[in-house]
Amino acid sequence: MAGLSTLILLLCAAKDVMPSSSHWKPTWPSYRVPVILPQSTLNLDKPQFDAEAKLEVVSPCGPACHKSSPLPTYEEVKNYLSYETLYANGSLTETEVGIYILSSGGDGSRGKSRTKRQIYGYDSRFSIFGKDFLLNYPFSTSVKLSTGCTGTLVAEKHVLTAAHCIHDGKSYVKGAQKLRVGFLKPKLKDGSKGANITNSAMPEKMKFQWIRVKRTHVPKGWIKGNANDIGMDYDYALLELKKPHKRKFMKIGVSPPARHLPGGRIHFSGYDNDRPGNLVYRFCDVKDETYDLLYQQCDAQPGASGSGVYVRMWKRQNHKWERKIIGIFSGHQWVDMNGTPQDFNVAVRITPLKYAQICYWIKGNYLDCREG
Repeated sequence: MAGLSTLILLLCAAKDVMPSSSHWKPTWPSYRVPVILPQSTLNLDKPQFDAEAKLEVVSPCGPACHKSSPLPTYEEVKNYLSYETLYANGSLTETEVGIYILSSGGDGSRGKSRTKRQIYGYDSRFSIFGKDFLLNYPFSTSVKLSTGCTGTLVAEKHVLTAAHCIHDGKSYVKGAQKLRVGFLKPKLKDGSKGANITNSAMPEKMKFQWIRVKRTHVPKGWIKGNANDIGMDYDYALLELKKPHKRKFMKIGVSPPARHLPGGRIHFSGYDNDRPGNLVYRFCDVKDETYDLLYQQCDAQPGASGSGVYVRMWKRQNHKWERKIIGIFSGHQWVDMNGTPQDFNVAVRITPLKYAQICYWIKGNYLDCREG
């Protein structure tokens, strides 16, 4: 059946087992996610790559607007989760998907942009210096895109980022065909040729080593939404590199409700363009949420878009603490809150459906994507 009841099952297709109130550790929920599989693939005309890369997005729809919006139909959800794949040779395909529910359960919750102000009072961002930090986990998972955004390593050859870093909602941006991903590494001094340089009192200079992108997946929800009310929910993309990066990566996970996050906080690191060459880390409280978005006031500037939003929680099955990416930092929104203007920075939540889609893009086998 493809009616409203099916859609509600889709949106709640995660079995979430939360720790009891007496459990002192913030614990990762156990989710059973739906299955998203390709149904058909169509070759499209080669794109023009004529859009200007924008490091921010515009959306007039704030938390109240999103919460009051009607649920999309089952067919609309399938349409939004269908996707385009752009290859390094410029060819383009569109893939339609099918969605299958193998379990059910529950998960909570379902403006004009002001382009410059993304700092709230005292600037609480931290620039990360020195290879002892930059080359170690979790900071080493942050990478820079040649279009100016940030991405996060989520597998041996895959990078998660924001869709608007690749596509403006109407067309692919200039440079998307020859997209590269930059990895920070120490800049060797003349004549050192690999020597271990650790004695300098000054922060060690770093440089980017670039790897070409083999192909890029962008959901049709972003492309059809054109960065408006619907599109904001689908502002994510996955890049596949031409070769493995050989660094530790961060796993993705289904976003728990904000009330279950440790301290109600999120964390992310990105290459803010007001601090060129620096990796900038920050954390802050979640102020509001919908089913698809997290609203917060983490200090950020353009360039941080595409950063992986993560939290650290206890993994009961493995008996250890684990960080997972639960969202993608999208950008700034200036929204009307009951007649009073209020600004937010917005992150796209990894819902059970999005987890199933992104995981399948990475793994290529839905059996590896059953636990969120």
